[in-house]
Amino acid sequence: MLGTIVNATAILVGTLLGLAAGKWFSNSRLIKGCSDVIMQGIGLSVMIIGISNALKSENMLLVIISLVIGGIIGQAVGIERRLDSLGSRVQKRFADTGRTVSEGFVTASLIFCVGSMAVVGSLDAGIKGDYLTLYAKSVLDGVTAMALSSTLGIGVALSALAVLLYQGAITLLACLLYPLLANTAVINDMSAVGGILILGIGISMLGIKKLNIGNLLPAIFIPPLYYPLAGLIADLLG
Repeated sequence: MLGTIVNATAILVGTLLGLAAGKWFSNSRLIKGCSDVIMQGIGLSVMIIGISNALKSENMLLVIISLVIGGIIGQAVGIERRLDSLGSRVQKRFADTGRTVSEGFVTASLIFCVGSMAVVGSLDAGIKGDYLTLYAKSVLDGVTAMALSSTLGIGVALSALAVLLYQGAITLLACLLYPLLANTAVINDMSAVGGILILGIGISMLGIKKLNIGNLLPAIFIPPLYYPLAGLIADLLG
C-alpha cells in the first residue's frame, strides 16, 4: 500500500499548491480575466489525454458494449445525481464558488485511475513489492493535480480517496485480480473506455455540451468481466 499512499499524498499536495496558485491567479492583475483561456487550455489537454487512451483498444465493439452496459447501470444507480449531491455538500462546506466539486472529482479521478500505470503499478506493488511505477505515477499525478485544482478547485483533492481505494484494492487483492488484469488487452480496453469518458469531460469543460459522465463510470469495469466470461462460454461451446 506504500506506493498508493505516496500517490494519494502527492495528489493532495499538488491540489493544495494548485489552489494556492489559483488564488494568486484570481488576485493577479496580470492574469485576472484569463481564467477562461486557462480553462480552455486545460480542457483541450484533457481531450488529448482522452483521445490517446481511447485509441489503445483493438476491440472497439467491446468498448461500445461496455459504454452501453455501464451507462444503463450508472443511470439505474443514479451515480451522477449522487456525485452532484456529494459535491454540493462539499462545495457549501468550503464555500467554493468556482467550478463544481463533482466536476473536479470526476475529472481528476478518471485521469489518475484510468491507464496502465495505475493497474500495472498496483499489481507490481502487490505481487512483487515493486513501487517504482507508482512512485513515477505519483510525480505525474502531483503535477497534474496542481494544474487541475488551479481551475477546478477543491474537488480534485477528493480524487486522492478514489486513487487510494482503487489502487489500494488492486494492490491488496493482487493475487486474486492478476488473472483478470494481467492481460494487456484488458488494460487497453479499460484505458480506451476511460479515455472516451475523459474526452467527454474535456467536451464538458469547453462548454460544448454537458455530458453525464458519472453515469458512464461503471463501463470501465466491463472489460475485466468480459474476457473471463467469453472464455467460459467458449469452453462450454467447445
